[in-house]
Amino acid sequence: MISAFLHGFLLALGLILPLGAQNVFVFQQGATQPAFVRALPVILTASFCDTLLILLAVWGVSLIVLQVVWLKTLLFLGGMVFLLYMGYATWTSPAGSPAEERPEPLSPRQQVAFAASVSLLNPHAIMDTIGVIGTNSLQYDAPEKWVYTASCILVSFVWFVGLAVCGRLIGRLDRSGKWLKRINRLSALIIWGVALYMGRQLLG
Repeated sequence: MISAFLHGFLLALGLILPLGAQNVFVFQQGATQPAFVRALPVILTASFCDTLLILLAVWGVSLIVLQVVWLKTLLFLGGMVFLLYMGYATWTSPAGSPAEERPEPLSPRQQVAFAASVSLLNPHAIMDTIGVIGTNSLQYDAPEKWVYTASCILVSFVWFVGLAVCGRLIGRLDRSGKWLKRINRLSALIIWGVALYMGRQLLG
């Protein structure tokens, strides 16, 4: 039981650590929302989307979906277009203005829509989940498999809460908005990089 838990925990942590569009968006919302509780929609949405992908990977359903060529192509195309738009919106966000002059932060509905999109319209995240978490789950039978799965899910919830907390701390310290502007620019470049990579994969 303990070995299955540690296996899932370390595996999920290794997958979620790299700075991607999902992590960037959660961190950004933690920094720009006026109160931590206002960032809960993005935290919960990202966590539940990861939970869904992990469960699908363990059950093997997502592997079947990605074997349908037209569906895989549509997923790549939709994800690429959305990330290009999100990168533009992030780059042009006026977060560099003083705190009292900043525009209204994203509403809960907008947070949910954006978080779900960057989580579920990311084919690479899906394939990483299948190739790593899904494949490694094959060595376990119940109940060890469910301990392994629960451990992977736990990492997502803890990680996204931590990201939002870090974002909030930086947002409160950065009263001029200069650091938030730099973070937004870096975020946009990362998001565009992911979109271009997806486009290359699509053309290839």
